[in-house]
Amino acid sequence: MLTDEERAFLDYWKQNRTKELKTWRQLLIGLPLGLIFSLPILINLFSGWYTRANMVARTQSSPTVLIVAILAIACFYAIFNKKIRWDRNEQRYKELMDRDEDK
Repeated sequence: MLTDEERAFLDYWKQNRTKELKTWRQLLIGLPLGLIFSLPILINLFSGWYTRANMVARTQSSPTVLIVAILAIACFYAIFNKKIRWDRNEQRYKELMDRDEDK
């Protein structure tokens, strides 16, 4: 027998599973978390605590390359995190459906 919470999850996931799978939606929802994940890189770079690395970064690399790299990291993390979450929800959905059919 399924609990009310499990029934609510089954209903929700049955309606939203295809919508949650779209990559664009995963990017838009996960991007704030991805930017928070890449924020320590920017803080580390601009804090100047390691002066030699700071000098090398400012003379040998372009700020555009750095910004593009940080955005790429944020986008990758956002999509990867949401895909993992989708897989977990899909697995839970299948397990609950199997358990519901058995009884």
